[in-house]
Amino acid sequence: MSSSSSDEAQAFLERHPEIGSIDLLISDLNGVQRGKRIPRENLAKAYQTGINLPASLFALDINGNTVEETGLGLDSGDGDRVCRPVSGTLMPTPWLRNGRHAQLTMTMFEPDGRPFFADPRQVLARVLERFTQAGLTPVVAVELEFYLVDRQRNELGMTQPPCSPASGERATQSQLYSISELDEYADFLEDIQAAARTQALPLDTALKECAPGQFEINLIHCDDALKACDSAQLLKRLIKGVALNHGFEATFMAKPYGLEAGNGTHVHISLMDEAGDNVFAAEDESPLGTPVLQQAIAGLLELMPASMALLAPNLNSFRRFQPGLYVPMAPTWGYDNRSVALRIPSGPNAARRIEHRVAGADVNPYLLMATLLASIDHGLKRELTPPSAITGNAYEQCEPSLTNSWCQALDLLEGSEVLKEALGHEFVKVFIANRRAEREQSLQAVSKLEYDWYLRQV
Repeated sequence: MSSSSSDEAQAFLERHPEIGSIDLLISDLNGVQRGKRIPRENLAKAYQTGINLPASLFALDINGNTVEETGLGLDSGDGDRVCRPVSGTLMPTPWLRNGRHAQLTMTMFEPDGRPFFADPRQVLARVLERFTQAGLTPVVAVELEFYLVDRQRNELGMTQPPCSPASGERATQSQLYSISELDEYADFLEDIQAAARTQALPLDTALKECAPGQFEINLIHCDDALKACDSAQLLKRLIKGVALNHGFEATFMAKPYGLEAGNGTHVHISLMDEAGDNVFAAEDESPLGTPVLQQAIAGLLELMPASMALLAPNLNSFRRFQPGLYVPMAPTWGYDNRSVALRIPSGPNAARRIEHRVAGADVNPYLLMATLLASIDHGLKRELTPPSAITGNAYEQCEPSLTNSWCQALDLLEGSEVLKEALGHEFVKVFIANRRAEREQSLQAVSKLEYDWYLRQV
């Protein structure tokens, strides 16, 4: 254990004598936090030698079952790998156990010290190396949408919006950007802000989104993409934990209600050169940006169809792609236009950036960021040129072309040599095997709708 690591663990324990246990967290393919809980006296050991977890952690489906088709289970002996702490992520979890608990993010390595290929955090680190070699630094910000839902289901056993803590009335209206709605949930939102300050998570804004019980919380832009994704993952855990303390559940499910807006993850990206200048910003301050911006847009558009399995990773993800609900249906782009997949926001020239609007809130942030940056790298290296920007309503001008088929999305990813090379051939193999197995399992379930439509009629 390095002296800095020793200092980090020791200083934390000295500052927090109340902490009795620590969760060691690592994100699986679905972005589900897995790991172990240790007593405080074992923290120094976790820093010194790491902890062992099976490689099959990255073979788990959404239900926590090992997908043997990935090759990470019994075929390989279901052996362990070492997981080591991510510096700077040891923080209290004030919503748990009356503040006597903490958490630490981990990442997985091979016994010889090489990054483990199937760890999504290591996949992102691999892609970031391409930018380091090119003398570029991605600056990114993540925006997360989520629903608060009542812990009590309705008379049909279905999810329903919560009752307002202020009025006791159940939410039924959109009330986009409503300040009064924020007031009604002020205690919940203030507890999120307080917990985020405790965990040094850089919150930016909170707003009421466009469906009953739906909110959005944004993180401030960061020039460390790994740290930005760590923050997004930890913010999800924080929001869910605080919601439970207030009698709600929080869900990042992509489409919890069939007739309401889905939950998205929007990502803002710019690139800095070694002098700290934004290479997307034109010297003449034109909103058109630079040739580098155009190339980045072109790379994202070209690889977007093959990226859908990573941007929409599960069965429910594809229910979000419906017309009229501000979800991109085709690889399009435009200036200050929320009907397109890639929006170039208005604002100061120095802040010229791309907003990617396709992914659902159910996405793994590390894999989302790795996919977007790999696509940008593709556009830059090949000096691609994008089609013309869309002006006006893209939904009326462009036929839907992004697949809404989980099966086809996986086939498209499997056929993309560019993404397989960038993310790692073995990783993509594991990811596809994992997702195909879960899809096959989902086909075994018959929905209530099917009984209602077909049981007596066919």
